[in-house]
Amino acid sequence: MSSDTTSELKPLNIALLTVSDTRGAPEDSSGQFLEDSVIEAGHRLIARRILPDDVYLVRALMSGWIADPEVNVVIITGGTGFHDRDSTPEAVAPLLDKTIDGFGEEFRRLSASEIGTSTVQSRTFGGMANKTIIFCLPGSTGACRTGWNGILSSQLDSRHGPCNFSALVLGKQDRPVHRINQVIGERSER
Repeated sequence: MSSDTTSELKPLNIALLTVSDTRGAPEDSSGQFLEDSVIEAGHRLIARRILPDDVYLVRALMSGWIADPEVNVVIITGGTGFHDRDSTPEAVAPLLDKTIDGFGEEFRRLSASEIGTSTVQSRTFGGMANKTIIFCLPGSTGACRTGWNGILSSQLDSRHGPCNFSALVLGKQDRPVHRINQVIGERSER
């Protein structure tokens, strides 16, 4: 691993989503940890939401963020386990253009030293859709800490080498901003 300490960080626009049926803003320690980490790392937090674990609510919000040229990265916490209501993978996976298989693999490798074989129940994953990088983490603050400190902080840092995700997403802003509104408007006029 290497870092280029001579160049400046290229900040990313990051949106955070907590998926939970039981947490409101005061109880969202995982979302707060991620918000603090994003800002401390020098990135811009451009949205933070909490939604219940509902496939269609999550998918609708994610579709908007994926289409938004200002959003470079989405980090989701929650809904990645095996409980009946855990549905983040089912909500997000159909929206992806590519998966980042190594993200889930590396997260589970790091997590095994903390929670042992229980890490196999984590459906943590990552992917890309419309030049938006998406990472889905478990809902616990400890898991978010593992994911951020062990993977995300370096992979979202434009100075990290030999590669990182910054170059892949920073060109997204060059796309036409209102194209989605034009397409929706064209359909509603018919």
